[in-house]
Amino acid sequence: MSAASKGKFSLEYLLNLLVNAGLLGQSQAGKIVSDYGTAIGGSRSRNIGAGQSKGQPKTDPLDYVTSLKLPLVGAAEGRLIDDDVLARLMAQDSGFRYLRVEQRELDMELVTHILPRSFASRHMVLPLALEGNNLTVAVRHPFYQAILDDVRRVANRPITPVILSQTNIKKLISDIYAFNTSVKGAAGQYEGGSLTGVDVNNLEQYVKLKNAAEISDDDQHIKNLIDLLFAEAFDGHASDIHLEPKREALLVRMRFDGILHDMYRLPAVIHSAMVSRIKTISRLDIAERRRPQDGRIKISHHGDEAEVRVSTVPVAFGEKVVMRILNPESLFLDLKTMFFNSADYEKWSSFAANPHGIILVSGPTGSGKTTTLYSTLRQLATPEVNVTTIEDPIEMIHEQFNQIAVQPKVGITFGSIIRTILRQDPDIIMVGEMRDKETAENAVQAALTGHLVLSTIHTNDAPSAVTRLVELGLEPFLVASTVVGIMAQRLVRRICPYCCDDFVMTEKMALDLGFITQGDLNLKQGRGCDECRNTGYLGRLATVEVLPFSPRLKECILTGNQNSLDLKNLARTEGMTTLRENALDLMLAGKTTIQEVLRVTGAD
Repeated sequence: MSAASKGKFSLEYLLNLLVNAGLLGQSQAGKIVSDYGTAIGGSRSRNIGAGQSKGQPKTDPLDYVTSLKLPLVGAAEGRLIDDDVLARLMAQDSGFRYLRVEQRELDMELVTHILPRSFASRHMVLPLALEGNNLTVAVRHPFYQAILDDVRRVANRPITPVILSQTNIKKLISDIYAFNTSVKGAAGQYEGGSLTGVDVNNLEQYVKLKNAAEISDDDQHIKNLIDLLFAEAFDGHASDIHLEPKREALLVRMRFDGILHDMYRLPAVIHSAMVSRIKTISRLDIAERRRPQDGRIKISHHGDEAEVRVSTVPVAFGEKVVMRILNPESLFLDLKTMFFNSADYEKWSSFAANPHGIILVSGPTGSGKTTTLYSTLRQLATPEVNVTTIEDPIEMIHEQFNQIAVQPKVGITFGSIIRTILRQDPDIIMVGEMRDKETAENAVQAALTGHLVLSTIHTNDAPSAVTRLVELGLEPFLVASTVVGIMAQRLVRRICPYCCDDFVMTEKMALDLGFITQGDLNLKQGRGCDECRNTGYLGRLATVEVLPFSPRLKECILTGNQNSLDLKNLARTEGMTTLRENALDLMLAGKTTIQEVLRVTGAD
């Protein structure tokens, strides 16, 4: 057992851990000790055996080291020696277990019942689980023996300390106590199904979210609960929030990097009140529960703004609500950084440089088509051109575009509005989706009269889009003469740069997965950390398939061959990289994993 675990925890102990791990030089450690002595009035060697109220120095060694913002050797650029790094090192040295914990993994009732919030916040401790009569307790380090004794007395049972980073503990304490207060308050308020107390007159479009510290006991619980859900989604970079009513509970799920995660099971009694609150701030009819509705909210959180698209639909046990969070940072990207293959970027740029014609992006819902189109339009939207978009609905308001929302009830459809906007002197037109014959024919007419038209189409790959256009009713000669190029797109999850590790895929492993290799492959994978929610992935990357309409391809279409497989084979002979090949390049470059390649391009 280390010296620290015997009550001799000090700054020198932490620095020795960093030096032994090769993260700090000996001379640098000496200077830090000297500076620390000045910071606490010369008591740098003072040992810590309790919390600050029981002898802990005012300048805690852990806080002091993290405040120095020392770069983490061998990690991604900008990664610092933080409390998570120190927690891992202390766990390895002392033999205590290190954990990363998400709020959704904890039993709120257990946590809040065993320790009061004031005690947990003051001593940075949090109950995690109860196994038999033994309580697992999270601590920033288990060397404050007096605090551990206090926890034993308060919990009235034996405890097993495990180490969490201070940041993790602080966030859990802040969120879980506030969340539990709101859930219990709301459940009590709406027991019996009454909606009394819901603010149906507040039709605000712009909502500034409160954080957990700002939410007090006298705030309306439902509002607080919605704020906390939005805040968690924003902080975790979730793209969607799902509220799904079940027979005995309300299931809350969030989508991170394209994958849905179960977050909470809330009391079913608060479902109607939560839906009413969301409808109110998104300007929907709270009395209408039988028909689907769509709305939007603009939200501010920690100074950042985003738009939230709200969709409600009646299901078996009530109304299901899906809220899609549209962050401007993710909708407008630098196109150069989006393309891994420079040749694909040059092809796409050449499409956009055409004065007229049709450019299509294909792929399923959630594959990044809108992001590609928005990013391209922003690059093209100079003061010399008029950019007009037709969307269903408008994804993100942008001042450089003239944006029109589809409204079928008043006759504004994709197909009909194109004829109207041609009289608005547009240079570039974006049509949200090529979904019917009328839209396709009007897009062709716009292209033939000197306009550049960008749109999306739902197909599995780029060559299949040609077949789809013909199926919509377009003549092959019109497809060949107006379409400039097509790009199919998918999103694969990016390996987390904070926990990226090397690993070797043997030739046999590759063969078992259906890949032919010459020898072993040196690849990368994420082991899971706080930054990536313990998934090993952080963010997403585009894998693309860019199909230029070459003279040979046009000739093939004109002769009546719209078979997607024949078109694909021809395009590959002319240098087209398929979705699978592009994803494999990302894998070999250490950007994604073989599991993601198979998940996203399994049909390729």
